[in-house]
Amino acid sequence: MLAQDDEEHPVPEQLRPRFQELVAAFVAGDYRLSRHALDCIAPIDEQTAQFIAGQIAAYGASLAPLSDQVWQRSIYLWMDGYWEFLIDLSTNQEPVSDLALHAKLFGGPSGRIEVSSVHVP
Repeated sequence: MLAQDDEEHPVPEQLRPRFQELVAAFVAGDYRLSRHALDCIAPIDEQTAQFIAGQIAAYGASLAPLSDQVWQRSIYLWMDGYWEFLIDLSTNQEPVSDLALHAKLFGGPSGRIEVSSVHVP
């Protein structure tokens, strides 16, 4: 169960595959999620997708599938109505980069994920 308190928590193992699929779409260059059918993950609008692509390009390294090491630093926290996730991303140069996926989860562990951003916090 996801905690609903003021503390940061590690990303539960049962949610990790959903974020791995999401990031795999980004690795393939599908920032709108229009070419990947991902259950309960909202499509990303054009403006947000362009921002994400720009942030990744500015970072200077290509995204890679999530390494197991990202879960040591990735967290979620309750935000009074949804859970906010900060998932560290992997690149072709770093197993854990400074880039982070910012996403919201609505409705519990099997609920809808909405991507807010990818950037260096």
